[in-house]
Amino acid sequence: MSFLRPSDEPAVAIGQLARWLGADDPEPLLIETSGSSGRPKGVVIPRSAVLASVEASARRLGATGRWLLTLPSSYVAGVQVIVRSLVAGHEPAVVDGLDVGRAAAADRTGTPAFVSLVPTQLHRILRDPEQTAALARCHTVLVGGAGLDAQLRRRAEEHGVRLVTTYGSSETSGGCVYDGVPLDGVGVALGADGRIRIAGPTLFSHYDGDPQLTAETVVDGWFLTSDVGRLDEDGRLRVLGRVDDVVISGGVKIPLPAVAERLRRHVLVEDAELFGVQDPEWGQRLVAVLVGTADDAELRDWIGIEHPRSWAPREFHRVERLPLLANGKVDRQAIRTSLRLP
Repeated sequence: MSFLRPSDEPAVAIGQLARWLGADDPEPLLIETSGSSGRPKGVVIPRSAVLASVEASARRLGATGRWLLTLPSSYVAGVQVIVRSLVAGHEPAVVDGLDVGRAAAADRTGTPAFVSLVPTQLHRILRDPEQTAALARCHTVLVGGAGLDAQLRRRAEEHGVRLVTTYGSSETSGGCVYDGVPLDGVGVALGADGRIRIAGPTLFSHYDGDPQLTAETVVDGWFLTSDVGRLDEDGRLRVLGRVDDVVISGGVKIPLPAVAERLRRHVLVEDAELFGVQDPEWGQRLVAVLVGTADDAELRDWIGIEHPRSWAPREFHRVERLPLLANGKVDRQAIRTSLRLP
């Protein structure tokens, strides 16, 4: 079976996807996952699923226009940016680095501008007043790929940035839940263990060359994600983290995303990631890797103000910068390797 593998060169990918959209009987896309939490997989997505996502996104946002491409064109989020823009009749604007201001200023179409970011990109853009102002002129800024800290969202909105958080994956043709609410036609359910399941027209067809994984992951039409969540009183989905994002240390269950978010809210911490590593005494111990200057005792006290003191990391490592994958997510495997975390 033949596939279209979108190029990691934006100009090439835009041409590929324009021809793919116009083809009478196009081959499906083959998207390689980032491998941020394990081995990469080849996700096969038919054009009908991609277009179902594009149409549902446009309905939810209430407008269409030109999209600014800040994400890798070979990943599903970048593909979606390109396709949304092409379907709306506009070639996407390729952003150089994070210079959204220049890309937006170069647009002469007069149509609404949209952009999709990961939280790390948003965090860095907000350091620059000129880029922040450009972001605020966009109709909507989608933020996905990882959890968005409440404090980071408040900072953006205080500057007039209209944010919509998205949840999804390559297997769902990208974001399929906006601000906790599924797009039209998308079903969301929780298993007994809180594992998130997704159904609907945006789902992938299978994993390339791995029928066993496909059978384990797609059950009765539902895609079993690797994430856990809960539904709020108003029915909104709240993603709590990956199934393996809970560390049990000394019998205490510690949710890594909650501790990481608390650390990032400290004035002397720029960014942080949490890891659970095997420990002969505690079973697992919590290790923090951060960019910042706050000392260990101060950070443990800071966590203890809002969470149980037992959630505080037993070990801290400081680095100049967290390594990123091509799609903007933190490269957790690279951190483990460089610090020799077991």
